[in-house]
Amino acid sequence: MIPFVRDMEFEYGKSARVSRLVRRVVARNPSPFTYHGTGTLIVGRGNVAVVDPGPDMPEHVEAILGAVAGERVTHIFVTHSHRDHSPAAAALKARTGAPIYGFGPVLTPGAGGVEEGIEQGFEPDVRLADGDSVAGDGWSLEALYTPGHISNHLCYALPEEDAVITGDHVMGWSTTVVIPPDGDMAAYMASLDRLLARDDAILYPAHGPAITAPRPFLLALAAHRRARERQILDQLAKAPAEIPAIVAALYADIARTLHKAAGRSVLAHLIDLERRGIVARRPGSDADGEFRLQA
Repeated sequence: MIPFVRDMEFEYGKSARVSRLVRRVVARNPSPFTYHGTGTLIVGRGNVAVVDPGPDMPEHVEAILGAVAGERVTHIFVTHSHRDHSPAAAALKARTGAPIYGFGPVLTPGAGGVEEGIEQGFEPDVRLADGDSVAGDGWSLEALYTPGHISNHLCYALPEEDAVITGDHVMGWSTTVVIPPDGDMAAYMASLDRLLARDDAILYPAHGPAITAPRPFLLALAAHRRARERQILDQLAKAPAEIPAIVAALYADIARTLHKAAGRSVLAHLIDLERRGIVARRPGSDADGEFRLQA
């Protein structure tokens, strides 16, 4: 069972200290996918970095600027280009002059049009590759390329605190949605393994509170995904099935309003299994067609 952490004290429009170097301002964009809202992180004191400025909400930009009143924003970092993370970067840059850092656009052609949650046209001023490090005033952030949730996802290691800012790759309140075509389950599992190999002391997600025991949490996340894969295979062992039937069987305990998102996650598993030669689609069917175990 995943040891979710959901208790979180915050007030919209106000900054809260998370650690010696990190403060958080939560955007008022709560939803079944964002929990209370996007947690924009402010790293450092005096000359600071802002990580994930959040959605295109002028009041949230004002809240960030209010939190750093009397200080200077020198860097703006984006973990990925979903619309609850990256759009406010442009407005914050216009107000502060700070450059935007990130991986770059998504790697799947046309994905921005397929998945409405992606900010189309996102382009940072400085593209970061895996392992690139950016130093500031008393802090440094190292880019960790962690695709899976989306192909341009970066986590940021904060070595001064033995911490990692995880964006949507790992969240304490819920599992992460992996939506094809740009979301990739095999890449997501490999990115989980990457964080497990690091053995950091704390994780700072963009939604929900910090994860103070990363290793058991990451192990539980990986085990959950492997268990879900086994459940999908068990369903297909009974008979070939389409995604809605698999979702109805595996997600009977969640609200039907979330079944569409669950179906995209099931599809991500099926695509991974198909690539590995374990399942196959009925000839001529599309991604939402019938799947069966490979003979």
